[in-house]
Amino acid sequence: MIMKHLIAALTLVVLNGLLSMPVLAGDNSQYDPALAERAGADEYGMKQYVLAFLKKGPNRDRSKEEAEKLQRAHLDNIGRMAKAGKLVLAGPFLNDGELRGIYIFNVRTVEEAKALTETDPAVQAGSLVMELLPWYGSAALMEVNELHKKMAKKAI
Repeated sequence: MIMKHLIAALTLVVLNGLLSMPVLAGDNSQYDPALAERAGADEYGMKQYVLAFLKKGPNRDRSKEEAEKLQRAHLDNIGRMAKAGKLVLAGPFLNDGELRGIYIFNVRTVEEAKALTETDPAVQAGSLVMELLPWYGSAALMEVNELHKKMAKKAI
């Protein structure tokens, strides 16, 4: 379990480092102050987020119909949080392990993220539990939702 968290966290750290590389070389000729301000970037193009690992909860026994209804409500909640600018990134892990997915919240405190996770119907139903960690990553992640809208042929 800890190894899975470590691998996921290390993957994010590596990706985050790759996104930040031009800034590490010194002054950045591509720097866009308006974009940096809009994204909430610091002088390194980074910002604070809260990372959430979604794990299997204790209450997962449901009929197929109940599970589908709960999943739809969970996805609708993800859309609501993204539209409000509070959820930067969300997605499932592609195995059937204990770790089910990941969120990156655009909030500064674990308490704020906890309040957001408590709006998730899957958390309310005990199907998922969240592990929340403060995280420092590229402010470029703030552009993901707008870019996704341009790439998704179908809505989730």
